[in-house]
Amino acid sequence: MTILVTGGAGFIGSNFVLDWLAQSDEPVVNLDKLTYAGNLQNLSSLDGDARHIFVRGDIGDSALLTDLLSRHQPRAILNFAAESHVDRSIHGPEDFIQTNILGTFHLLESVRAYWGALPADAKAAFRFLHVSTDEVYGSLSKTDPAFTENNKYEPNSPYSASKAASDHLVRAYHHTYGLPVLTTNCSNNYGPYHFPEKLIPLMIVNAQVGKPLPVYGDGQQIRDWLYVKDHCSAIRRVLEAGQLGETYNVGGWNEKPNLDIVHTVCALLDELKPRADGKPYKEQITYVTDRPGHDRRYAIDARKLEQQLGWKPAETFETGIRKTVQWYLDHPQWVADVLSGGYRDWVEKHYGGNDKSAT
Repeated sequence: MTILVTGGAGFIGSNFVLDWLAQSDEPVVNLDKLTYAGNLQNLSSLDGDARHIFVRGDIGDSALLTDLLSRHQPRAILNFAAESHVDRSIHGPEDFIQTNILGTFHLLESVRAYWGALPADAKAAFRFLHVSTDEVYGSLSKTDPAFTENNKYEPNSPYSASKAASDHLVRAYHHTYGLPVLTTNCSNNYGPYHFPEKLIPLMIVNAQVGKPLPVYGDGQQIRDWLYVKDHCSAIRRVLEAGQLGETYNVGGWNEKPNLDIVHTVCALLDELKPRADGKPYKEQITYVTDRPGHDRRYAIDARKLEQQLGWKPAETFETGIRKTVQWYLDHPQWVADVLSGGYRDWVEKHYGGNDKSAT
């Protein structure tokens, strides 16, 4: 038995691959295009591990997908591959359309053909799990109830619109063709291997080198924060027992304003790695102009996942954020390689310019 993971060198995907192989001997075929946010150093602990088969490639490459599916015969596909940074989608939406919409379409077409040709027992057992975001639901006011799976889609950025489109495609392939799909919509993830363009790692990294800690607008944008390893455990549970065609919201039950997050990170750094001058890190907080169309609040109601599949997050925000800050302090070389672009040198050394390499 084998699973195929797309986007498995990114933040959430690499955490999933690491957690999967820590708990199972079932091999993982890991397909990742290795754009700027794909980092094989996240998976360096798997070097030489025959259970991890890495392939550098694009989910939009139909010929490559057909070959991989034929050769490895996976029982399940987990689609993490996506462009995911809202700011980048505002300044350059085309990459998001290409990967999140067209890429998902080509992946679904390849998977449909593969699944359709499977023997009856393998066909019945097969699963396609699509990993998405709470941002497809739009924005909430302070008094609105949290997003449930029945909320209508109201995406407000090119990123969330492209993810909404991919969700709709996955749903359509289930209802039109019978493809056995599952979809998860998660809240804001945080934890190890998070690319430092996102809020929490950016604060940790900037604080240590004396740079400003930029906070959009008034810093009162509220998000529900989910420790990435809890997200991985939820995905495993949905893959194992989720009802076909259903969507499951995955959240951490941790609604907090961005400014509170920044203050928490600063306080932990004051404790774990104090500034040389003895001053608090919060002095580096700088308010910057809010980004266009910035959603005010996201909140996930994860009761369906809890009640139907028995999943709950293991971490509170307090335990998860402490582990996260400590991880970044313990991995200065990983941070340095990301900031310098050195992680890309590793890829070029091992793979050169070849987009279809495997180890």
